[in-house]
Amino acid sequence: MNLFVQFFFTMAIFFAGKRQPGELPGNKENWTKNADAAYQSLIQNFYNTGGHYFNENNSGGKKFHYWRNAHALDVLTDVYIRTKKKSVKKYMDELVSGMYIQNGNSYIIDYYDDMEWMALACIRAFEATGDKKYKDIADLLWIDIKTGWDDTWGGGFFWNKERKNKNTPANAPACIIAARLYQLDHNPAELAWAKKIYRWQKDQLVDPATGLVWDGLDAGGTNKDWKFTYNQGVFIGSGVELYKITGDEGYIKDALKTAHHSLSADITKNGILKDEGGGDGGLFKGILVRNLVLLIKDGNIAEADMKLFGGFLLHNALVLWLQGTSQPGVIFGANWSKKVTNTDTSTQLSGEMLLEAIVSLGNMERL
Repeated sequence: MNLFVQFFFTMAIFFAGKRQPGELPGNKENWTKNADAAYQSLIQNFYNTGGHYFNENNSGGKKFHYWRNAHALDVLTDVYIRTKKKSVKKYMDELVSGMYIQNGNSYIIDYYDDMEWMALACIRAFEATGDKKYKDIADLLWIDIKTGWDDTWGGGFFWNKERKNKNTPANAPACIIAARLYQLDHNPAELAWAKKIYRWQKDQLVDPATGLVWDGLDAGGTNKDWKFTYNQGVFIGSGVELYKITGDEGYIKDALKTAHHSLSADITKNGILKDEGGGDGGLFKGILVRNLVLLIKDGNIAEADMKLFGGFLLHNALVLWLQGTSQPGVIFGANWSKKVTNTDTSTQLSGEMLLEAIVSLGNMERL
């Protein structure tokens, strides 16, 4: 890590350490207020009130995207956990209904990874609200997702039902689903699934030297060139979830190796998570953010690592809010250091995930 990056992480930690009781960290920013503003922007600028889903962007595109709306449910759950507002729960309920209708009266699609994100969002929504319909959706999806596994290339889930390639996006999230379902239902079969998926993912798609998580493989071999924030995040999350169940510190060692590498030039630039464009790529950073928070919160990691990763996230939030947020509309772009006026819902969601992460870590006094 170069001195420039170290300086900004140190400053982020400094601001965190100087806060008064009950005050959230970071350059005297009111992160709860900022997160509220981002939530209002998401509803006002992206929500389709007639179709009950989130539009493609804030510039007139109304196309429905299943995967992005699954993450929107996850963000609404973040807001509900923080505020407990009935109005937020109403949007959550509308969204799962709207997604069902927009998808042809079904939650099942051809892409296993997209269904996995919907299952994960529904599990969190169930845990947050106690509303069983969310758990029922997750269970329904998990049954279909498990049909995507076979012994080609030693195991693993296919990316989609064409069954031509297997990748991290279809496997690491599935491991998290199995682990979280085990924690809810205590079914040993789910824990067996989680361990089996994790072993395949680690053996096939993680660089043993650096912890860098590769994207996928097919008949032509392993793709080691795509270095996405997304993939690092879901492998970290897999390790944390299995550690929570088993207490096996090997899972946390794996997660920490990948997390530390995520602060390298492969994934960041000057201490900021790299620009991976709009479209689906706009969501990738938020996925890593979400799982770094999980590592800090549930990984039982050393204080120095908590401060390192917390400072990293806080630095990203400061840059996003002070340099990369268009005001007064509160719009985020793919590059967190540059302002835009038009953006995809995916990139907006990533920015909101980051702000919610800072509030969450501040409330847990992990910054």
